Amino acid sequence: MRKAKVIYGWLLTCLLLVGAPAQAGAPIVAAASDLQFALTEAAEQFQQETGHALRLNFGSSGNFRRQIAQGAPFELYLSADERYVQALYEEGYTQDEGVIYAIGRLVWLQRAERGDLPNEEAPLEAVQAALEAGASERIALANPEHAPYGVAAQQALEHAGLWEQTEPLRILGENVSQAAQFALSDDARGGLVAYSLALAPTLGERSEYVLIPEDWHSPLRQRMVLTNQAGEIATAFYQWLQEDEGQSILRNYGFNAE
Repeated sequence: MRKAKVIYGWLLTCLLLVGAPAQAGAPIVAAASDLQFALTEAAEQFQQETGHALRLNFGSSGNFRRQIAQGAPFELYLSADERYVQALYEEGYTQDEGVIYAIGRLVWLQRAERGDLPNEEAPLEAVQAALEAGASERIALANPEHAPYGVAAQQALEHAGLWEQTEPLRILGENVSQAAQFALSDDARGGLVAYSLALAPTLGERSEYVLIPEDWHSPLRQRMVLTNQAGEIATAFYQWLQEDEGQSILRNYGFNAE
């Protein structure tokens, strides 16, 4: 059964890659879903400057970590949790230990028309209100089993003494991008998602947010690394992201340098 699951997972990965809209032969990048908007903008700018396209695949960092270990053809891996990169390095799948490219932040996100956004002193007040309202309102977060922002969301809820009570209300996204979609659905009170997604124009037009204090969860130290399959274009993009232009784009989406 375990072997069947691995084979199924690998076939699913291949189907996703085949279906990804991008230039044939371009290097494939695996990136945490909190980078969906920031990295897309960065890749477009990189292509304008160099003429080189990239194939961007967004998902949960934990799933990508497993896929790389199983032989998926990713050349560059941007994780929302540096521990996944460190594990791959120790197992011999990467060129080195990589570099920290950003420190992420967690926010409470909800639909703009609600008009009852919590304040910074009590950012999870809406969760308490959802508990009082009963099962009619859901709380969205990424799955803590493989999504770093899901882990941070769990830790924030635990800090506020709300983790166990919210079990009947929680709706889990496969990754933090999906959790953001759930948070803005009609039956959700809101959700705990990445700051970078809250700043994206497509979400910002219909949502509002409040930052979660950084000391309510473990630091979201996001590390990127070149895999052993990396070629010249992936290497150039990896370097470009560390330079002023790449870092400027990341900062625009709320990512702070270490």
